[in-house]
Amino acid sequence: MADQKRLAYSIIQFLHDQLQNGGLSPDAQESLEVAIQCLETAFGVSLEDQGLAVSQTLPEIFEAAAGKDPEHIRANSEPVTPSEDDIAEAERLKTEGNEQMKAENFEAAVSFYGKAIELNPSNAVYFCNRAAAYSKLGNYAGAVRDCERAIGIDPNYSKAYGRMGLALSSLNKHTEAVVYYKKALELDPDNDTYKSNLKIAEQKMKETPSPTGGPGGFDLAGLLNNPGFMSMVNVGTDHSQAVPSLMSGMISGGHNPMGAAGTIGSWGQQFAQQMQQQNPELIEQLRSQIRSRTPSASNEDQQE
Repeated sequence: MADQKRLAYSIIQFLHDQLQNGGLSPDAQESLEVAIQCLETAFGVSLEDQGLAVSQTLPEIFEAAAGKDPEHIRANSEPVTPSEDDIAEAERLKTEGNEQMKAENFEAAVSFYGKAIELNPSNAVYFCNRAAAYSKLGNYAGAVRDCERAIGIDPNYSKAYGRMGLALSSLNKHTEAVVYYKKALELDPDNDTYKSNLKIAEQKMKETPSPTGGPGGFDLAGLLNNPGFMSMVNVGTDHSQAVPSLMSGMISGGHNPMGAAGTIGSWGQQFAQQMQQQNPELIEQLRSQIRSRTPSASNEDQQE
């Protein structure tokens, strides 16, 4: 089994490198991210398990098996010191990426940060900023990888740990998120956002599925741990409208509150309105839970 884990780690490492190299279409990137997640789940490994690494990368092993000289691959992996012009241009690109973030053009921001990284891959800020842009796009796996790179460059970069925690929470990896939030607080002990998000992650760790979460019941814990729903609520959603919409969706689309648009029938909408009128305590409980369990990104939105 140990050898299988090593092989799975090498494959994950190879797929991760393909994502980092860029040049892939959004669909191809998404496919690779799904493949990485499937391998991590199936074999119980991740890029953090560096003890599983072998002396050669998968491409190097393939080159050797094919009888080719892998030296060019090793040469390409050697660190390159950027010139002063490259450093200046990378800073300009980063600044442009920050402007795109303010304008909520997150895909453009990812592109600018990526170009800055190409010119100066030793700057942790560029990876951390791109991680924030990835999170805004819902690409939490990409955010995790960039945070890993930022931490590898600068192990004392508190914001990278905070953004890692936020991305892991969005992937429902609350145990891991707690570890990173604690490290972020260790480096920046007065940061209220880290304190709040740590408390939320610790609370979610302790939760168990609602006893009414079976068929025909209402799984509040499962709903509030749904990253898609929480992302919807977190980005400018009026909580007074979120709950009725949720109830309508549950009536028309089963237990999937993130069902396809247009599936909410008029009967479901009427039922949701009746629930709001007849059960104000339940509706207020839902709203309160949503507010208290949504990790804050206010501090993380400030790009450097």
